[in-house]
Amino acid sequence: VQLQASGGGLVQAGDSLRLACAASGRTFGIYGLGWFRQAPGKEREFVATINWMGRSTYYSDSVKGRFTISRVNAKNTGYLQMNSLKPEDTAVYYCAAGRNDLSTGSSLYDYWGQGTQVTVSS
Repeated sequence: VQLQASGGGLVQAGDSLRLACAASGRTFGIYGLGWFRQAPGKEREFVATINWMGRSTYYSDSVKGRFTISRVNAKNTGYLQMNSLKPEDTAVYYCAAGRNDLSTGSSLYDYWGQGTQVTVSS
């Protein structure tokens, strides 16, 4: 599976963005999907994950209630809707796919997209 993340940009605090993760291949639907982010000088951190059927989700405490992860397997695409953005959300966002559903550890994901920059100004 090859992944490509898109949708990042420069926004102001309080704005919204929707990231997309486009997957190639016919097996996207069997993988759990996760979003991670990495800010300058910091380690990559877990943001959200959704299981292969799209029925279960899990979020980090820092984004819970503001971000929503979803997927449309028929379109081989996953999404991360980000609302009420804060300056501390500024990071490169990566999507990832893996066999283990609802994983929060980056090492449990087998496939990674190239990342998309999200910058939130105050």
